[in-house]
Amino acid sequence: MQLVFLIKGILIGLMGSIPMGPIGVLCLQRTLNKGRASGFISGLGAASADTLFASIATLSVGFILTFIEQQIVWLRILGGLVIVVLGVRVFMSNLIKQIRSAQQNKSNLLEDYFSVFFLTLANPMLVFFFIAMFAAVGLGGAVDPKNFSGISLLVGVFAGAVLWWFILSTLVNLFRKRFRLKQLWWINKITGALITLLGVLSMMGFLF
Repeated sequence: MQLVFLIKGILIGLMGSIPMGPIGVLCLQRTLNKGRASGFISGLGAASADTLFASIATLSVGFILTFIEQQIVWLRILGGLVIVVLGVRVFMSNLIKQIRSAQQNKSNLLEDYFSVFFLTLANPMLVFFFIAMFAAVGLGGAVDPKNFSGISLLVGVFAGAVLWWFILSTLVNLFRKRFRLKQLWWINKITGALITLLGVLSMMGFLF
């Protein structure tokens, strides 16, 4: 029975990570500019935040869900603004400085992790995504967070998300060395513009 919860959790983790939103675009950009480790660690930040949201969904904490529902407009605007600021920073970033910093200072991986972790937390509407996913795979009222079924499900969600970020960062890294500096510069500009656009769409209610 626990294996079923684990497998369903892995599927939910994959479904929550595969869509190429601003987090995915950012992880792609970091993998190309700074290497697989940066992209993967950034993905781990997203996976950790997703698992936190999934745990809230399994608990179905009433006052948290009520607060999110009541403040959903402001939360969407705040989360969108965070994404817009990130997009502008990526667009304006100094590519040469970023690459040299990645080569010389491995402690940047910690910054990569927490930046994406908090960026993902800026979108609390993901709680409702996980509630919907739990219902879609037939876990509606079957999850008891006090026993191993809830633990297996959350481990599966985290494992599924980590699996996706590992696959993505590995595949992108395989093609990374084929890109020249000028191409990476353009990728930075396009990535920054795309993330900014996604942030604007989020504030307008077209995303999440």
